[in-house]
Amino acid sequence: MARTDVPLSNLVGNGSLADPAGTNLDATNDHSINVAVTHPEEILIRVTNTAGADHTVTVKAGGSNPPAWRGGQGDITATVTATSGVTWIGPLSSSRFLQAGNVLYVDIESGHTGKITVFKVPRGI
Repeated sequence: MARTDVPLSNLVGNGSLADPAGTNLDATNDHSINVAVTHPEEILIRVTNTAGADHTVTVKAGGSNPPAWRGGQGDITATVTATSGVTWIGPLSSSRFLQAGNVLYVDIESGHTGKITVFKVPRGI
């Protein structure tokens, strides 16, 4: 199964960023976030909910390649409240969540509709 890619939206140090549209949630294929140009410690994930019920979002713990030596601590789950709820997740530890190929996996509960947006926080401003 090919996961739906979620692009990074770069926050602007000492500046501003118009609110990005985000990526439609894909509960069938779930999502991946490519962090090859950054680190999980430098991102924030925003998930919105337009469905009429609360839903769960899960950031999957990493595996053995690369060695996510803290992956045994397990996934992170967050509840996004019904009808216009917003949940923020992160920053995240690469030693716990990094998957092979420098990606993070975010799974969406079936029936969840809304958007996912990933923000990269600038360093050294």
